[in-house]
Amino acid sequence: MTMLIAVHLLQNHAPSNLNRDDNNEPKDAIFGGVRRARISSQAIKRSIRWSPHFRTPFEEAQLGHLLAVRTQLLPEEVRKRLEHTDLADEAKQAIIEAAARLGKGERNPSSEEDSSDKKRGRGKGKGTAAGGEEKFKTAQLMFLTAKDIDHLTTRLSDIVRTKGIDYLQALQGDNLVGEIGAYEPHSVDIAMFGRMTTSSPFKDVDAAVQVAHAISTHGIETEFDFYTAVDDISGETGAGFIGDTTFNSATYYKYFSIDWEALVKNLNEDKNIAAMAVHALIKAAMFAIPSGKQNSFAAHNLPDLVLVEVRTDNIALSYANAFVKPVRATAQMSLLEASAKALQDYIPQINGIYNLKAERAFLSTVPFTLNGATSCTDLAALQTWLAAQGVHA
Repeated sequence: MTMLIAVHLLQNHAPSNLNRDDNNEPKDAIFGGVRRARISSQAIKRSIRWSPHFRTPFEEAQLGHLLAVRTQLLPEEVRKRLEHTDLADEAKQAIIEAAARLGKGERNPSSEEDSSDKKRGRGKGKGTAAGGEEKFKTAQLMFLTAKDIDHLTTRLSDIVRTKGIDYLQALQGDNLVGEIGAYEPHSVDIAMFGRMTTSSPFKDVDAAVQVAHAISTHGIETEFDFYTAVDDISGETGAGFIGDTTFNSATYYKYFSIDWEALVKNLNEDKNIAAMAVHALIKAAMFAIPSGKQNSFAAHNLPDLVLVEVRTDNIALSYANAFVKPVRATAQMSLLEASAKALQDYIPQINGIYNLKAERAFLSTVPFTLNGATSCTDLAALQTWLAAQGVHA
């Protein structure tokens, strides 16, 4: 069944710096010829993945193994799994080094590294643990589940047992990957957000969920906070430290598109898990906030407008263009209310021109009406409505 689920949020944040650039300033973007506040999709996705609203439903259902982690420490995770095996130390080390040779991407050992380091996956794939013990890393971050790592450890152990240490040490690149064999993941967050690794036995997965960069519905100017800290013990007058930080305040438009059919396929046709994932994602999208400088700003503001759409046509549609012309606050209307009004006017216009149909429901603390849409009193009512559209366990 073709079904696209879209989530549109209007979320106003108090002064904050939730997502910084390389200058420690809030990220921004030019949209409609005007500079806007921006929160990257990567920051949004990470805050969702690690939100208790996303993880807890699976952990409480004893399905925590369906959640993945992103790490370069695959070889060290393999090391942990080898601790209680009967393999010789030399065999264990060969397996750990083989794991470090996976996921190399475009990164090659430098000319200063000797040939044995190149052969065994050391050099740039190697670090030092706190106790001084050699610590191995892959050259790229890898998105993995515990079962991925279990499978890899088992396959590398089988290769050592059946073909020997020297055989494993000689395997490189595609030959190593081919010997291990491809492994199909069964993970909620990989199924949703996708996975791409090079020189790896872990299959690439096309994302079933697309997440837009959040942008402000209006123009912004970055502001500066000059601050001082006083030495509590010295008794000296004046500042013991002087600094400054940048921040802004904005009403953001956020957009998520969920391809139900692709999600079910990525989860090996398990519709129950797919439905759990969609409900957890939508709830986490409402509650999860990137953590940048929150100790200094505490901009814990929930969305004031949540609109969910379900389409049976495979046509994704963002409403960002409702804000090409930046909204402005007036004496009678706040930025948030003006943003809701712009969205309310744009949705029937763009859908009407292209004869697009959708079932809709929304939550709102500000005036908002949409013909044919269900106005929900609370989050539970919105979830009940979504289940009635076919997204249920």
